[in-house]
Amino acid sequence: MTQTPPVDAVVFTPAALLAGPADRARRGARRLVEALAGNGVATVAVGDDPTLGDRLARAGFATSVLRVATPEALAGEPTLRPDRTLVVLSDGGREPDAPGPGDPAHAAEGGWARAPVPAAPRVTVGAGEGVHEAVLGWLSEPMAPFAAAAVLVAPLDRAAMAAAEQRQLVLTKPPGSLGRLEDLGCQLAGIAAEVPPPLPRPAAVAVFAGDHGVHAQGVSPWPQEVTAQMVANFVAGGAAINVLARQAGAEVVVVDVGVATVLDAPVVASPAFVDLRVRPGTDDLAIGPAMTPGDAGRALDAGAAVAARLVADGARCLVTGDMGIANTTPSAALVAALTGRPASEVTGRGTGIDDRLLARKTAIVEGAAARAREHHGYDTLAVLAEVGGLEHAALAGFVVGAAALQVPVVVDGMIAASALLVASRLVPGVDACAIAGHRSVEPGASAVLDALGMAPVVDLGLRLGEGTGAALALPLVEAAARVLDEMATFDQAGVADKGA
Repeated sequence: MTQTPPVDAVVFTPAALLAGPADRARRGARRLVEALAGNGVATVAVGDDPTLGDRLARAGFATSVLRVATPEALAGEPTLRPDRTLVVLSDGGREPDAPGPGDPAHAAEGGWARAPVPAAPRVTVGAGEGVHEAVLGWLSEPMAPFAAAAVLVAPLDRAAMAAAEQRQLVLTKPPGSLGRLEDLGCQLAGIAAEVPPPLPRPAAVAVFAGDHGVHAQGVSPWPQEVTAQMVANFVAGGAAINVLARQAGAEVVVVDVGVATVLDAPVVASPAFVDLRVRPGTDDLAIGPAMTPGDAGRALDAGAAVAARLVADGARCLVTGDMGIANTTPSAALVAALTGRPASEVTGRGTGIDDRLLARKTAIVEGAAARAREHHGYDTLAVLAEVGGLEHAALAGFVVGAAALQVPVVVDGMIAASALLVASRLVPGVDACAIAGHRSVEPGASAVLDALGMAPVVDLGLRLGEGTGAALALPLVEAAARVLDEMATFDQAGVADKGA
């Protein structure tokens, strides 16, 4: 599910890419350039300073994907069509070494920042704003939220990860002695393209809720109305995820993307509730498609939009949550369909069904996954629509939205894992920005972790969902960032290392 970006080239003024007197890379800039280049969009830094190329290289920009040009040279390029070029400015287009409004050269050019590509659309990066955030905001006008976010997903920043690995070697500890914390720290550095990485707090948990037509097959002993009742419980702050989020200092928002029951007015009016309902539940995946590709696409957009909203509100780490009676059945069907694993290897007991119901559930998963593979092959969006749920689609969009905004997303158990698998097939490489919060006892969750080569932060035998396992992992994720930021080096502490 990819769309062609609405531009062929993005032209950056120097201050849109560099910040401060030391010429640090502006927040979000390095991975933005990589993402655009990976989607076939040419990137150009334009400026009169003959040292601009060297300054960009020292800031870690790859000269192989970021071209440097003078305004005069760029103005003469007929390939830069105004309707297919975006100009990215900082501070209203005024650069420190550029002609000011009172300068005749400025007036003659009609403004230095506009001169390179006259009539091209422009976006201004505000103070404290990441350049990737500004570009994503602009892209979200001509593109849907999920498609815009997908364009800006880039590989982890190699330079930052290398610097983080080097810093781990000089901290006052034996190399590798902090185990997974060291790996997590390097991953966080790669996501943010900064060393030390920013603290992943405050965090925000988005609980996406939806109902499932397959509930009619008796795959869960719980009545479907429990989904709506639990939504009310989340909003009131009384569920397990609320308790664990409070412990971690995280906000909880509940997003209705497909609850079948009409919700009470006080729930809908709560500031913790977001109404993005696509439809009132899915159809029965045991007898036909759960939803249409259009439904799935709208839910993907909902998830990406929620990620953008939470980050705009200040979240620096996102956490996946879910609610939907019978949702482990579509989760297992997605995992079986997308990995080719037998249903018996990825289907679990969910909320605690007996052997008879497990056998029935497994047979339903096997039939639905086989139908999805036969009808749709490797078309991930079609498979998602065939056997998935609305909260699965929204969670996949949420993961992609977080990756585009270069914030880590901590993924919960079975439902979120199957959604992450969907996201990784729709936008290859997006899983690099995700952290597996825990290992659910549902077998399909481990199948996803194995398929994506991910290791969970904690393994506590959980199977509740809601985001609980991911919330429990938050303090450890924060600790990984703090180690890189606050721990002394051998030189700083006056401690001899083993090589001294």
